[in-house]
Amino acid sequence: MSTRSSFNREILGEAIRDAFRKLNPKTQVRNPVMFIVYIGAFLTTGLLARDLISGNASNNFFTLQITLWLWFTVLFANFAEAVAEGRGKAQAQALRSARTKTKANKVVNGSVKQVDAAELRKGDVVRVQAGEFIPGDGEVIDGMASVDESAVTGESAPVIRESGGDRSSVTGGTRVLSDWIKVRITANPGETFLDKMISLVEGAKRQKTPNEIALTILLVGLTIIFLVAVVTIEPFAIYSGTLVTVATLISLLVCLIPTTIGGLLSSIGIAGMDRLLQRNVLAMSGRAVEAAGDVNVLLLDKTGTITLGNRMATEFIPAPDISESQLADAAQLASLADETPEGRSVVVLAKEKYNIRERDLHAIDADFVPFTAQTRMSGVNMKGQEIRKGAIDAIRKYVDRQGGMFPEKVKAACETIAKAGGTPLVVAQGSQVLGVIYLKDIVKGGIKERFRELRQMGIKTVMITGDNPLTAAAIAAEAGVDDFLAEATPEAKLALIREYQDKGMLVAMTGDGTNDAPALAQADVGVAMNSGTQAAKEAGNMVDLDSNPTKLIAVVEIGKQLLMTRGSLTTFSIANDVAKYFAILPAMFAGTYPVLNTFNIMGLATPESAILSAVIFNAIIIVALIPLALRGVKYQPLGADVILRRNLFIYGLGGLVVPFIGIKLIDMLIVALGLV
Repeated sequence: MSTRSSFNREILGEAIRDAFRKLNPKTQVRNPVMFIVYIGAFLTTGLLARDLISGNASNNFFTLQITLWLWFTVLFANFAEAVAEGRGKAQAQALRSARTKTKANKVVNGSVKQVDAAELRKGDVVRVQAGEFIPGDGEVIDGMASVDESAVTGESAPVIRESGGDRSSVTGGTRVLSDWIKVRITANPGETFLDKMISLVEGAKRQKTPNEIALTILLVGLTIIFLVAVVTIEPFAIYSGTLVTVATLISLLVCLIPTTIGGLLSSIGIAGMDRLLQRNVLAMSGRAVEAAGDVNVLLLDKTGTITLGNRMATEFIPAPDISESQLADAAQLASLADETPEGRSVVVLAKEKYNIRERDLHAIDADFVPFTAQTRMSGVNMKGQEIRKGAIDAIRKYVDRQGGMFPEKVKAACETIAKAGGTPLVVAQGSQVLGVIYLKDIVKGGIKERFRELRQMGIKTVMITGDNPLTAAAIAAEAGVDDFLAEATPEAKLALIREYQDKGMLVAMTGDGTNDAPALAQADVGVAMNSGTQAAKEAGNMVDLDSNPTKLIAVVEIGKQLLMTRGSLTTFSIANDVAKYFAILPAMFAGTYPVLNTFNIMGLATPESAILSAVIFNAIIIVALIPLALRGVKYQPLGADVILRRNLFIYGLGGLVVPFIGIKLIDMLIVALGLV
């Protein structure tokens, strides 16, 4: 999430109002660290009111300033959380606008009855025509239509939804652009995908993740330790004859407890989920985002993720006594009516390599033979000639029926192509085999480098494919994945995930079909495609609204960025305490024990200015770090040990140095302004 998009006037205005709304004790108690500051602010407010009523004017101005800055500290923490929630609320409002009072054409006993969409229940069947909104989540059971899903995904390009297969799922609030479909409703009102999205992006159901709970326990533990330490200072001060006010003790406590990370912890988690939403990935829980950051193994489909998804013609390999141009000419003729990506690539390759232009189909009087699952070949008949292209077994049988021979050289070329991970497409004219078209799965540019980065992070990549082991091995080697699963079945995917999990690894995978549902449910991070089936979306704990399988890599990076941000700011917050020790402790006891002035290494002007400077810095550092908490620390593909050293150096050292500079500058300013 960009801070620029978060800090617009509308979101900031609402965040300021929310910061005051969150002063409700029921809200504050959810954050134990800030709740201590909240109680401290109430105590100093009460003490100030008591002194004003009793007429005791001693140090009232100092107490007033401490009180105000304690309240500012609480408000700034509330503000950080409110800003993080702001974009989610804006997104929720946009999603609500997609839900209108839609009428639905409900199919009842073969006839169509118009009802309010709110009356539909799970199992009802509706008919949706061009120009109408789909009234609820469902599965297409009849027909095929072009659907505008921009209200949900933000993408303007329409998608095709049809009955059967893995592209039958539709979402309520989207609009049919052409044709018609019959939809069986799969969710009751209040349980739709859009309802879940609104609830999730608003953060209404956001639960703390295991890591967040563990960190909260650590912060509470530190708070209790400092609370006990500060409480024991009062009897020590009485014994030594030092006057220490309650306001001073509360200031010390607030400065020593980890208020920086305590104030930003919630916003970091919310911002992580929002960064995913910015990539059009809906996380069903913060736990899923965090799990993505801890992933050890990525299971990736070959088609559409590692490869472009369409096999492309890359080479013509002629049979003995046949020229390449002769083979290319026949292959192009057989492919002119083939509208598949493979067929079009054959036409383009012949044109580019041999300058063979497309023909006038009427002039050559061509009768095209379409591909069928039974024949496993296609081609063209013209002027007594028959040209066919297809699988090696299909063409061999065709040539045998024509009384021809299948050349050994062509057979050997087919085997070589298969071993290299390609697909051989044999071309024959009558009884004569002309040669082979080399169809190849094109590995996506840059994917090998991405896998290298993942390897540096300690993540193992596994390619999942239905190809035979020989083809799978060749593509895996070219793409640079660590391992592969060939001839993958749902059972095989499930078994592989469990095998890795039994070794203590966290597994992430993508899927879109009903047959992927068991594996998506078993995986620690299951990213379902929005274009997939309802079963797949319900099984995963994330949904990619763009239906882009490569998004899984971005999901892992965002998860790791969230963990890195939390770790970095925790390191910075804890390191902050050192400077505050040097500011407040000498100020409290230097009058009784002058030797403690040695520790006033910042040269702070007076005890009051030292305490006030530390409290002010403690408050404004939360505001200063809000952009970093929302944006996240810069992601880099590094190992855990390298990240730890980097964080200790940048945020640990920074946490030590910045407060010394900041507190000193604030001290100089408040002395110059005469505030103490």
